[in-house]
Amino acid sequence: MAGVIGVCRLELSLPESQSLKDKRQVLRSLQTRLRNTYSVSVAETEGQDKWQMAELLVTYASSDARHAQEVLSKVIEFTEGYHLPLLLLDAETELIHPF
Repeated sequence: MAGVIGVCRLELSLPESQSLKDKRQVLRSLQTRLRNTYSVSVAETEGQDKWQMAELLVTYASSDARHAQEVLSKVIEFTEGYHLPLLLLDAETELIHPF
């Protein structure tokens, strides 16, 4: 059975962040919740030096493409409704079939 890797890019705005420390607190909380809830890998890939912008890359490996897409959709929904002061500006998903 062939595997699939689901990749999701989340572009975020943190309008209330006044420092990199503020930003890191919010992102660390979101990343931990995503990892624990959906068993995904999360990395900040852009905007590391900007206080109010961030890009996260979320990945999920599965044997079923439909399941991978469902998990990424739930990650997007979770991020949109997250209680901390952040806004989801854009989300893109892609499924990669490496073999």
